[in-house]
Amino acid sequence: MVERINEDALSEILKAASDPTRRAILTLLAQQGAMRVTAIHRQFDMSLNSVSKHIKVLERVGLVARRTEWREHLIEVQMEPLVEIDAWFASLRSIWSLRLEALDDIVTQGDNEDD
Repeated sequence: MVERINEDALSEILKAASDPTRRAILTLLAQQGAMRVTAIHRQFDMSLNSVSKHIKVLERVGLVARRTEWREHLIEVQMEPLVEIDAWFASLRSIWSLRLEALDDIVTQGDNEDD
């Protein structure tokens, strides 16, 4: 069964993840776990406001989520949106597998004809 890919969601996720700073934030959160915005900010040579804007872009597409523990606001990575990317890559892999099998058939036929 072919999984239906939400093209709009995929485009938004890829657009958000296309920025190197946002990818670095995602990597940091995946490695370190949930962090405060100020702790994330300390890892980058930019203003707190700029880091906050990057985080808001990631939040909007669901790649990170904000949760509150008492007075602390923690940002944590969310892996669910990556399912859209994985589904897209899976469809590409299946296309390439079919093409490689067809190429293998052509090469194999050519080898048999040389005998």
